[in-house]
Amino acid sequence: MTAPRLALMFIVTAGIAACAVGPDYRKPAVEVPATFKEAWQPAAPADEAPRGAWWQVYGDPRLDALEAKAEEANPTILQAEANDRAARAAVLAAGGALLPTLAVEASNNRSGGAPSAPTSDVKRVDATASWEIDLWGRLRRGLEQSRANASATSGDLAAARLSIAATLATNYVQLRALDGERALYATTLAGYRRSLEITRNRYAAGVAPSTDVTQAEATLASAEATDADLGAQRAVLEHAIAILTGRPPEALSIPPDATLPQLPPVPSTLPATLLERRPDVAAAERRVAAANAAIGIARAAWFPALALSANAGYQGPGWQDLFKAPARFWSVGPTLAETVFNGGARLAQNATAKANYDAAVATYRGTVLAALQSTDDALANLRALEAEVTAANRASDAARATLRAVENQYRAGTVSYLNVVIAEGTVLGTDTTRITVASRRLQAHIALVKAMGGAPVGR
Repeated sequence: MTAPRLALMFIVTAGIAACAVGPDYRKPAVEVPATFKEAWQPAAPADEAPRGAWWQVYGDPRLDALEAKAEEANPTILQAEANDRAARAAVLAAGGALLPTLAVEASNNRSGGAPSAPTSDVKRVDATASWEIDLWGRLRRGLEQSRANASATSGDLAAARLSIAATLATNYVQLRALDGERALYATTLAGYRRSLEITRNRYAAGVAPSTDVTQAEATLASAEATDADLGAQRAVLEHAIAILTGRPPEALSIPPDATLPQLPPVPSTLPATLLERRPDVAAAERRVAAANAAIGIARAAWFPALALSANAGYQGPGWQDLFKAPARFWSVGPTLAETVFNGGARLAQNATAKANYDAAVATYRGTVLAALQSTDDALANLRALEAEVTAANRASDAARATLRAVENQYRAGTVSYLNVVIAEGTVLGTDTTRITVASRRLQAHIALVKAMGGAPVGR
């Protein structure tokens, strides 16, 4: 083949390769409202809130340190990072398939037959170049698919980071709530012990029945049992936090602290466009793009594959004369290959690719709807819990006032000890509710941040 004809063939095939079979990708349409259904007051701008370390809005340095450790050592995050690197390497491999390949080989073969036959030596040095012309876009669709998969894997990594961070923050808030309850029980137990001592003294003086003593003892023992159970729950949460930070349970000890992290205010309305921050939504959309590219790859299998190859080198009996003109050889030419019959495999591949695309679209739309639901749920919880906190605080104040009055009446002998037990139980219940509701508000805020893809909601 002459040089002009070879050049012409390259030009023609390059022009043909500009097209690619299969549908061009279009992002699936999903109906998304401008704002979320639920709202919450008061409004507060969050323009300056941190976007990376979103947990810093809670103002807790210990939580910040734990989150940083989880980012560094959590096994789930490390696995997702490795998957992301592998996906990016696959993009390089897919891009390399579009380029020519060059191989160089040197050999020294010695052969012979019967004892009387001469022995021959063949020295050979050659280079081979090949290039598959992407006539129908199979390789380009493959690169498109690899890039979309890599983007989806990056979304998986971001989703893993967000999930681990939110889980750790939730566990931390629950642990701090238990610390608050245990501090409450420490005060309550001290009061129960004082009440038991007073009751025993009144019984010894003959002004109280023995049932008052046994009632006081039972109340104290019941509270002690509950306090021990709270301690076990705290240990379990501390172990979970250790695992989330990539450490064995024995390697982490969190000092008790009855103070809950601060709750930032939430804007009155949140734009639904913030859902674009959600990494799971982005990953699902990228997988739709990858499935769309797979349709093009499957369709390209119906067309013949064209490859250009060239080979040149030297071959001879001795190294000293190997690179002289008589030992030189070369070849160049195209190869056109087409599968004539494969038992319907290509039809099945096309049907599979289309079905996978439809499944990816459904998954994407389902992910968006789930994101809308989780965000509205979190907003509704925050709105309801705000009212609950106010009511719980009022109940706690009223219960304490009642207890003080009943204790004075008991010392004066105007009421039985059962009245004191009831009042003490009411105080303990209302104070526990107050702590629980405050913890639930924080957890609902964490759920909202997670639902918004790590958006800094409030400050």
